[in-house]
Amino acid sequence: MTDALKRLSDEGVAIWLDDLSRKRITSGNLAELIDQSHVVGVTTNPAIFQKAISGGEGYEQQLTDLATRKVTVEEALRMITTADVRDAADILRPVYDRTDGQDGRVSIEVDPRLAHNTPATIAEAKQLAWLVDRPNTLIKIPATKAGLPAITEVIGKGISVNVTLIFSLERYREVMDAYLAGLEKAKAAGLDLSLIHSVASFFVSRVDSEIDKRLDAVGTDEAKALKGKAALANARLAYEAYEEVFSSDRWAALERVGANKQRPLWASTGVKDPAYKDTLYVDDLVAPNTVNTMPEATLEATADHGQITGDTVRGSYEQARAELDAVAKLGISYDDVVQLLEDEGVEKFEASWNDLLKSTEAELERLAPTEA
Repeated sequence: MTDALKRLSDEGVAIWLDDLSRKRITSGNLAELIDQSHVVGVTTNPAIFQKAISGGEGYEQQLTDLATRKVTVEEALRMITTADVRDAADILRPVYDRTDGQDGRVSIEVDPRLAHNTPATIAEAKQLAWLVDRPNTLIKIPATKAGLPAITEVIGKGISVNVTLIFSLERYREVMDAYLAGLEKAKAAGLDLSLIHSVASFFVSRVDSEIDKRLDAVGTDEAKALKGKAALANARLAYEAYEEVFSSDRWAALERVGANKQRPLWASTGVKDPAYKDTLYVDDLVAPNTVNTMPEATLEATADHGQITGDTVRGSYEQARAELDAVAKLGISYDDVVQLLEDEGVEKFEASWNDLLKSTEAELERLAPTEA
């Protein structure tokens, strides 16, 4: 069952699970996935926590204790989510040690309501790093305009970061620049750069969802022939940008003092259109020193029938450019699509967080002790 996952790992793709819940931790399922399915990391986001806590098992005792202490709903939520991340980090610690800190990572996101507030994002990132207190944590910061200086500042303080919600090639280059600037600040502060790690989460399937919709609206045979190609083209050109930046003189100066490359992470790799093969964004995005964070269904599909045939990214850049150019010639604006997706991404995470706040508040009220 796991031959395809092993081949994927052997090609230099780190397999991370895009899901976390307390039941997954306490049942031994996470440990089993690490042991049997080559999983070497975990990512979370507000939507994942909303699903886990609102409908999950294992939270009632902690919620009861928090209700008894009469904590605020925001504090309760942070205590619950950081507890899950801490426990998952402990389970993944052997992987972290074995890979010298590259993998064995668990990501936790800053409050999505802070996505356009640089100082608050920095403060929240520092607080989360302190609360989880595990060296194998990544703090997720969205790649909004306000997020970019926050990334530099947080990296500069020696905190490892997962940059999330990247859709555009231009923004991805800005993210890499923010990372290098952060490393330069950390170096100036005398920090050990070898202890700082980062991934850049480049979102995949949502690009096809939006562009395919616009191609359907155009309706020509030429437009239909381009469906399902834009997301892979976009991601492959992101890898080209990664290769350029991390072969530059600026990078070489940091690498000489122990810095780690910021790996591209393929996010949103669950296929949304049933017309496409369910392992499309795994099979066709194989390249060295990348991460693919998969929902469990995608992980299982890859284990069952993934077709890992070697590097499917390098050597495809000309074709990728031609495909995105063909989409643009049909009147579909790349800049409009990627900005819309970024805005929607922030809004969706904020909505999930607000739903989670409401459901957690209701649980705290239900479990609060009655006054004598």
